[in-house]
Amino acid sequence: MSTPSADPGTPSPAVAAPLAAPVGDPVAALDAGQGGGRRGSLGPVGLVLAGGLSVQFGAALAVTLMPRAGALGVVTLRLAVAAVVMLLVCRPRLRGHSRADWGTVVVFGAAMAGMNGLFYQTVDRIPLGPAVTLEVIGPLALSVLASRRAVNLVWAGLALAGVFLLGGGGFDGLDPAGAAFALAAGAMWAAYIVFNARTGRRFPQADGLALAMGVGALLFLPLGIVESGAALIDPVTLGLGAGVALLSSVLPYTLELLALRRLPAPTFAVLMSLEPAIAAGAGFLVLDQALTAAQSAAIALVVAASIGAVRTQVGRRKRRAPAVS
Repeated sequence: MSTPSADPGTPSPAVAAPLAAPVGDPVAALDAGQGGGRRGSLGPVGLVLAGGLSVQFGAALAVTLMPRAGALGVVTLRLAVAAVVMLLVCRPRLRGHSRADWGTVVVFGAAMAGMNGLFYQTVDRIPLGPAVTLEVIGPLALSVLASRRAVNLVWAGLALAGVFLLGGGGFDGLDPAGAAFALAAGAMWAAYIVFNARTGRRFPQADGLALAMGVGALLFLPLGIVESGAALIDPVTLGLGAGVALLSSVLPYTLELLALRRLPAPTFAVLMSLEPAIAAGAGFLVLDQALTAAQSAAIALVVAASIGAVRTQVGRRKRRAPAVS
């Protein structure tokens, strides 16, 4: 895990506020958490990229597990194992939180469970690359709606062009139910981003994340039991499920929560457009899903959009920084 806020008992002031309320400057919030400087600004970007690599290779592993446990069973194992690990590691304090704090955690947990459940219904029907390509439309839409700078619309538009190119210019050949599940998962992904940031403001370190994972696991457990039954306690299935949980939940969610403490949420949402490229790579390496020339070009567009968004943010911080005599 990354370095927590200076005062563990106080929510970090570095969580950007553009999604929760219109007040406050996200760049100023970033400055407060980072202390300025290019090196600090690249830290949360690295966290996001590492989280993306982890979650997509975990998703590829989950696809290989579905014949043993089913889509709902894989989600149940992922959430349950991740919740147990996070609760044991974080040992979150249960007292001293307001009703609003608990409401935020419950909604965050529900969004997390919904995002996972819908996504695994998607990859049970369509390939991993197109699945994440459709899913990422949710964060991209969030970026456009939340942004207060015109240039961010340009980067979001460029990333969106890459997303559609990665999908082959259209999704006519995909299973309609799989595409619908992917779009719904994207909507839940956007909600996950919003409530991830709000949870980071209300709870120290990763306590809120651990509690939200527990909520998500409890919500999904009945569905997994109904679909998979005794398959959930098979030793091999449990071992593979634990691997999926660590790669797809524990590591990436923690990294993303820490990144959202120090990175404006609109920029974070644009960076999420890297997920289709990472998913395509994971599909190629793990599931033998080869990339076409068009898909490679799409990856270049998405990477360019993400780099542009980050460079715009860093450049604006430099212009606003006071001169040091």
